[in-house]
Amino acid sequence: MEASCLELALEGERLCKVGDYCAGVSFFESAIQVGTEDLQILSAIYSQLGNAYFHLHDYNKALEYHRHDLTLTRTVGDQLGEAKASGNLGNTLKVLGRYDEAAVCCQRHLEISRMLHDKVGQARALYNYGNVYHAKGKNICWSGMDPGDFPEERASL
Repeated sequence: MEASCLELALEGERLCKVGDYCAGVSFFESAIQVGTEDLQILSAIYSQLGNAYFHLHDYNKALEYHRHDLTLTRTVGDQLGEAKASGNLGNTLKVLGRYDEAAVCCQRHLEISRMLHDKVGQARALYNYGNVYHAKGKNICWSGMDPGDFPEERASL
């Protein structure tokens, strides 16, 4: 008997939880191949695939799946899902050094979390927001500049 999309996704999730991200990715990709009409399940698969690729340091693949998740959550009107997807996308963009885009994602995560009165989501968004600016500042400092000598366009993080 063939495994369902949900069964494959659950096995992928289990494998990722124990740190076997490569095997988890295989199960998630198989789940996508089997397909589902349940867009919530598909969104969860995209999110988890993005997270698994992030852990595997394949940030471009992570970016791809987090974008799929964001598009899908917006399409179905899942605001909590959109907030989480925005946060995941922001974290991935930060690692790629795309700080301004990452900050926009963090801002969206924060806005939605505030609108939904989601205190945990707000805390995560603020934490991620701070990390983006911290990474951006460190990047500027590593460029050899004295922090007091930032060019005007970089002074307004």
